[in-house]
Amino acid sequence: MSRLLEQYNNEIKQDLKSKLGLKNIFEVPKIQKIILNMGIGEGKDDSKLIDKALEDLTLISGQKAVKTKSKKAISGFKIREGMPLGVKVTLRNKIMYEFLDRLVNIAIPRIRDFRGLNSTSFDGNGNFSMGIKEHVIFPEINFDKVIKTSGMDITICTSAKNNNEAIELLKSFNMPFKNKQIN
Repeated sequence: MSRLLEQYNNEIKQDLKSKLGLKNIFEVPKIQKIILNMGIGEGKDDSKLIDKALEDLTLISGQKAVKTKSKKAISGFKIREGMPLGVKVTLRNKIMYEFLDRLVNIAIPRIRDFRGLNSTSFDGNGNFSMGIKEHVIFPEINFDKVIKTSGMDITICTSAKNNNEAIELLKSFNMPFKNKQIN
């Protein structure tokens, strides 16, 4: 069992139950999945960029990533239907907690000029999305072998009913939020 999952089961569940005023332990919000996405716009011209991004995302997540393909043709951008344009991976269970542990404790502190995560990045249903400008902040990536640094989207889906429950859940996992205001 990963360290973060063990901490959630032993400490965080009880703390959240009392903090949120819930009656049943099964009402306590939990993380359901984490989705990582890298859009490679230049991949339409050079397929090596897509393959390298696929390799990097597989290293970062610890799980095989898949290529995302365009759904329809857009002539203005010279994109045809079915053309690979990015990579994605969905993490669940043990791998998800291991990734979250690496993200919070190793990767986020390595972001240049980091001032905290924006607490208004919730969607109203308890899901949190964040963007990273450079994927080289993860220690699994060898900086010398990187062809082109690219951004990454990270979405954390929770079972929380609202943003307040979700922010309490993520704060208990030591996510560094900068402002206290929640919409």
